[in-house]
Amino acid sequence: MSTVLEALDTGTQGASLAENAYLLLRDRLIMLEIKPGDPINDGQIAAELGIGRTPVREAIKRLESDHLVVSYPRRGTFATGVDITQLADVSEIRELLEPLASRRAARMASPRLRQELRDVAAAISDLESGHADQHELMRYDIMVHRLIYKAAANPHLEDVLIRYDNLATRIWCHMLEKMPSVTGHIAEHAELLTAIADGDEDRASQLALHHVVSFEKTIRKVL
Repeated sequence: MSTVLEALDTGTQGASLAENAYLLLRDRLIMLEIKPGDPINDGQIAAELGIGRTPVREAIKRLESDHLVVSYPRRGTFATGVDITQLADVSEIRELLEPLASRRAARMASPRLRQELRDVAAAISDLESGHADQHELMRYDIMVHRLIYKAAANPHLEDVLIRYDNLATRIWCHMLEKMPSVTGHIAEHAELLTAIADGDEDRASQLALHHVVSFEKTIRKVL
């Protein structure tokens, strides 16, 4: 796997055990590596990660507030289903906030982050003529959005957008087998990242809006 995706496969350095467990489980749930309806066994996860049950339980509580898992008394905890009917509601919020985040990122990103944006844009451009796996492409999608939210330098906006992008990504991954290819969708990111790195706020906002709208249209075509 490309090194540009490594952040999705490892915990955050210096973070707590609960935080790293949360991040790992969250991305598995988003990518449907933990399938909708699968049981979430804290003892099994703790053994897999080599940590105690307490941090895993803390992580599961956070995942429940993210609507990624659901707990039932005397039954246990399970990965939530993918509700396609949420698409319109999720898209409505993202159509308002993604352009805002991209505009802020174009204005607020540090020099280091601007270079990182350019590096990722170049990596995505290389994918266009390659044969990247559909799931690897979706991992680029997650990484790009999180990078933009970070560059926007507003932690409250970042938290909200991560939550809704996670829900949107689950819908996309649920429909992935019905998609002919997601390469074009991912390729759109290169131009968006470049606009942000260049500090072009208007262009970045327009491209972000187009990206979210095209996402919803693409999903609806295969429903």
